[in-house]
Amino acid sequence: MKEPLVSVLMTVYNREKYIAEAIESVLASTYQNWELIIVDDRSKDSSVEIANSFKGKDDRVKVYINEVNLGDYPNRNQAASYAKGKYIKYVDADDKIYPFGLEQLVFFMEQFPEAGYGLCSLAQDKIKMYPFQLEPMEAYYRHYFEQQLFHKAPLSAIIKKDSFEKAGRFSGKRMLGDFEMWHVLSQKFPVVLMPQGIVWYREHDEQEMSLHRSDPMQPFRYKLLAEDLLKSNNCPLSASDKMQALKIVKSQQASAILSAGKHYNIKKGLELKNASDLNFLEIIKNKLS
Repeated sequence: MKEPLVSVLMTVYNREKYIAEAIESVLASTYQNWELIIVDDRSKDSSVEIANSFKGKDDRVKVYINEVNLGDYPNRNQAASYAKGKYIKYVDADDKIYPFGLEQLVFFMEQFPEAGYGLCSLAQDKIKMYPFQLEPMEAYYRHYFEQQLFHKAPLSAIIKKDSFEKAGRFSGKRMLGDFEMWHVLSQKFPVVLMPQGIVWYREHDEQEMSLHRSDPMQPFRYKLLAEDLLKSNNCPLSASDKMQALKIVKSQQASAILSAGKHYNIKKGLELKNASDLNFLEIIKNKLS
């Protein structure tokens, strides 16, 4: 059987320090049927020159430059618009994929033809070996009642291109797009769970995610979005499980508000409170429940 084409999508903005290593990790893949689509978002450094230097080495490497700066998730959508593969696989310009990574991801996904996407970099399951598939309700239940699932970055996902399109692509919510996308995909399609050791995530101070360590409002926005997604008519949980999940999320919001007031300042705590629909009495009740 012919191996399905994988469109590896690399969005770039000022990543001259790391982009060569990211590209080389894709070129080293044991899986051969791929295209690498690099989309630069108007970098001000030498990222484009470095990317272009690889085009002559492998004709599967394609480089595009946006006319204007789009921002993170709109640029991810832009990269996907060029994709011709059955699967899309994000590898950011500061990350890497192991040589056998694409091979494993495709092998796992092809075992579950009904799945819309897969998530890797997961801790070992206590009951069974990976890979295995979760139906929409099972995926939501796992995330809200057993262990987090929808917190993974795009690097830890492989997505069927047609499923991505049916889900409406990334909405554009800054820093929240992947968390939202896994929820939306899992409203419509099963997900395949996969082990660690497939991709490598680089941590550095130039990442937007570093804001999570300095501003409690950033992680709090995930809790607000989780509430909205649970309240959606498309949420696959049963009515009773949805109510229980919302109670858990509200309790997490209350804890975050009190923690911000204690560990930062009262003003920051009030900022989080005002972003929620909780009043002071509800905050105390949720914290105690």
